[in-house]
Amino acid sequence: MRAVSALCLSPALCLLPKLRLSRRRGLSLALIALCLLTALATPAQAAPPSSFSAAKRLAESEVYVDQDRTFYCDCAFDFDKGPDLASCGYQVRKQPKRAARIEWEHVMPAYDFGRQRQCWQEGGRRHCRASDPVFRQAEADLVNLVPSVGEVNGDRSNMRYGMATSAGAYQYGQCPAKVDFPERTFEPPAAVRGDIARTYWYMRDTYGIQIGRQQQQLFQAWAKADPVSAWERERNRRIARIQGHGNPYVEGDTSNGKREGKTEEKTVEKGVEKGVEKGEGKTEAKTAERSSAEAPAWTKGRDSHPLDPERAAAAAFSCTPRKTCGKMRSCEEARYHLTQCGNARLDGDGDGTPCEALCR
Repeated sequence: MRAVSALCLSPALCLLPKLRLSRRRGLSLALIALCLLTALATPAQAAPPSSFSAAKRLAESEVYVDQDRTFYCDCAFDFDKGPDLASCGYQVRKQPKRAARIEWEHVMPAYDFGRQRQCWQEGGRRHCRASDPVFRQAEADLVNLVPSVGEVNGDRSNMRYGMATSAGAYQYGQCPAKVDFPERTFEPPAAVRGDIARTYWYMRDTYGIQIGRQQQQLFQAWAKADPVSAWERERNRRIARIQGHGNPYVEGDTSNGKREGKTEEKTVEKGVEKGVEKGEGKTEAKTAERSSAEAPAWTKGRDSHPLDPERAAAAAFSCTPRKTCGKMRSCEEARYHLTQCGNARLDGDGDGTPCEALCR
């Protein structure tokens, strides 16, 4: 009876009171109506949001309905009242009004999944929204959306993830996130780094987005250090109920970022696009595929003693200060700074081996 009562909330059931059912036929007709409504309701429950605005509403009402902590800073928040900055020791950098509200952050920025598309080159984000259904789907993908303090969302913008090591890096009080404007780098807290890596891999596989080799190496290390949490799994289940699919890297706890099952350059909603568009994105998708299939950098190169993250931690390597090759004491330390700290300057030729004179 509870299930039937719940279905009475459907607009279609408003017609039932108008049916003059006999006592003998009433039960049969009611069951037929129930089955019909169930069949009609099922596809709607698995329909991806049609726009970024719709995605934000669904994220608030169905994914984070019982959650009250921001993604980067772990601040308590209310969608109407905004974040409680005192609850996480947050220190406003420059924008108090924006810091007082909750915004939806794209873990992979719209710039990253948009700039490889023709629409972005012709007119940026606004043009992509108006003309490209695949971009609209990517922008509204719930897997890629998390609640954030507005100021942090604005400061991060489209910065790459990495370790903020310059003297100009700013930390938001007790919030462990850091923004490094001189290096155009955003350092997330350790507790969400694996979430970020798995989200990037999902976006790469679903929309054919290129991830550079160094960023891939960093994400592999982050995913290993920060495995899937109970909330990450529950969040993924809720999103799958809405969109019809979740993130396989959360479902399978894949820590190396390699595709599971058959490799496809793109997987998008049926009826929108399947495969890579002709003449667009093929090179980037293939490059990303090659990059993701490669073993981590610390298993390669000419160093006979490859870096193991646990050994690096035991050796007390640190991302601060930001070092040059001349300051490195060993090849392991150089590899740590490349893969863990995101110091791309150590790998000038982009072959995955830092400080060639040291790691030979």
